[in-house]
Amino acid sequence: MTEFSSEQGGMSADSIKKAFRATEEEFVQLVKGSWLKRPKIATVGSCCLVGVIADNALYVANLGDSRAVLGQRGPNGRGVVAERLSKDHNVADEEVRKEVSEQHRDDPRIVVLAKGVWRIKGIIQVSRSIGDVYLKKPELSRDPLFQQHVCPVSLKRAVITAEPSIKVRQIQQQDLFVIFASDGLWEQLTDKAAVDIVFKNPRAGIAKRLVRAAISEAARKREMRYADMQRVERGIRRHFHDDITVVVVYLDKHRHGTQQKISNLNSFRFTNAPVDIFSDGSDEPQHHPQRLNHATNGAVS
Repeated sequence: MTEFSSEQGGMSADSIKKAFRATEEEFVQLVKGSWLKRPKIATVGSCCLVGVIADNALYVANLGDSRAVLGQRGPNGRGVVAERLSKDHNVADEEVRKEVSEQHRDDPRIVVLAKGVWRIKGIIQVSRSIGDVYLKKPELSRDPLFQQHVCPVSLKRAVITAEPSIKVRQIQQQDLFVIFASDGLWEQLTDKAAVDIVFKNPRAGIAKRLVRAAISEAARKREMRYADMQRVERGIRRHFHDDITVVVVYLDKHRHGTQQKISNLNSFRFTNAPVDIFSDGSDEPQHHPQRLNHATNGAVS
C-alpha cells in the first residue's frame, strides 16, 4: 500500500484499491504455480480489513465480514454512539443477497439456504474475499484434478469478487476510537455494546476485554460459564464461536495534531495512534492468545 501511495503522492481510495488488487493477483499466481502439487490451495481465502489514518482522514477498506466501528462522543458530550465504517459482505444480510442475485439473474440458486445458513452456491457466506480462487476462476473449478481431489463443484463464471468497499471520512473532534475486528466479535456483540465497553473501561488490555466479552456471550448462549468455555479445546471451540481478532485504535492523539513524517513517504503524513490488539483462535490448539500494546503508523490490517 505504501508503494502505491508513494506513486500517487499520498494516500487515496485508488491506492488502496490497487493494493487490494495486487494482493489478489499475487495470490492467484501462487495458486497457479502450486496447482499440480496442491490444488486445494485454490480453496484458501481470507477476509481483509484495512484502516489507514493520513492527513486527518480515516480510510477503511474491507472484503468479507470483518468490521470497523467508530466510537463517537454522544450528543452534549454524553456517552458514546457507534458508527459502522465498513460494509459486511455476507449473504446473511438481505441487502447482500439481493446484490448477489442481481449479478446472477440467470441462476435462481446462486444463494441458497442450507441448515439455517445462507451461502453462495451452498458453499460460502462471504461475497468478497482475498483468495477462494476456485470461486473466481471457473476454469479451475472445472479442472479434473480439482474435481477429483478437492471439490466436485463446476461453475460457469465467478461467483465472488475481490473488489473492496472503501469509506473515506474526515476525523472529527468527537471521534474517540475505532474498533477493527473479525466477525467472531460481531457475531456476539452489537456495535453499540462494543463501543460502550471501550468507552467505559481503561485502555490497557481493552482489546482483550472485548474478546472476553464476546466469549462470555457465546458461553451464555450455551448456558455455560466463561471458565467452562476456556476449558474447551480450541479445535472443538469452533462449534461455539468463531476466531476473534480485535484491534482498537484511539484517535485522540491524532485529533490533537500529533503527526510525524515517514522517511520513505514524505509526500504525506501518518498519525502515531495508540493501539491495543488481542486475538483468540478457536481452531488452532497449538497457539495461545497474544496481546500487543504498541503504536502504529496509522495503518491497521
